[in-house]
Amino acid sequence: MREDTTTVPQIDLPDPTAPEQRRALGVANPFDADGLHNLCATTSARIGVGRAGPRPRTRSLLLFQADHAVTQDAIYGEVRQAVLAEFGLFTVQTQVADRGEYLLRPDLGRKLSDTAKAIIAERCVRQPQVQIVVGDGLSAAAVNNNLPLIYPVLEHGLTTAGLSLGTPFFIQNARVGVINDVNDIIGADVVAILIGERPGLGIADALSVYMGWRPTAGKTDAERDVVCMITMNGGTNTLEGGAYVVEMIKKTLAHQASGVALKEKTSSETSG
Repeated sequence: MREDTTTVPQIDLPDPTAPEQRRALGVANPFDADGLHNLCATTSARIGVGRAGPRPRTRSLLLFQADHAVTQDAIYGEVRQAVLAEFGLFTVQTQVADRGEYLLRPDLGRKLSDTAKAIIAERCVRQPQVQIVVGDGLSAAAVNNNLPLIYPVLEHGLTTAGLSLGTPFFIQNARVGVINDVNDIIGADVVAILIGERPGLGIADALSVYMGWRPTAGKTDAERDVVCMITMNGGTNTLEGGAYVVEMIKKTLAHQASGVALKEKTSSETSG
């Protein structure tokens, strides 16, 4: 009887994604260990990782591959129905056919499908002061992880301020500019879209909130404001971010402007 000589390979490295390993220095015998440690502590950039000859060290390579996999999961993932159901969000689509087209055709992600327009017209209240919509954008994880925390803050803050809210809903395969199409139907004073940001290596669940005063066809990013990098994973605290968005919306309504125009109005008041 042949002896089974098969052995299970053993990994002799600690998990590179563990917090203590992610920030561990990889330079052997640095000239100024304290200085290098302090430098690395000031940034999330991949410095002080060391090398093996002309190549990256195994730990650095494994961490890069792990973080890249997380970004792919975020981009190609889907927003969980349970998250949308928690806030009673119905779903509509842009003109994008699938995720591949979404990545190649940003212009189609800025336009609602004809079916979406009909559903919004049927189900949404018209001319609220504030219309909130949610879009998956480039990170479904951003919506899954942050919406349950930020949405109650927005709803409570805006209603406490006495503002009327429209019917919230979710847009699949959305780009920021889709708020122009949305408001051509709804006619809100302010439209705010909560949307997943492009994931980076290490942080793949950051949410942005873009806001615009009476967005309509032809309006651009210059006429919008944004609170970005909202995440509990090293960015703007989700609860604080929600409170800041409420204040931005109130300021937009008070000045009846957003983007560059809002900055010009607030600057003139300060200088005056």
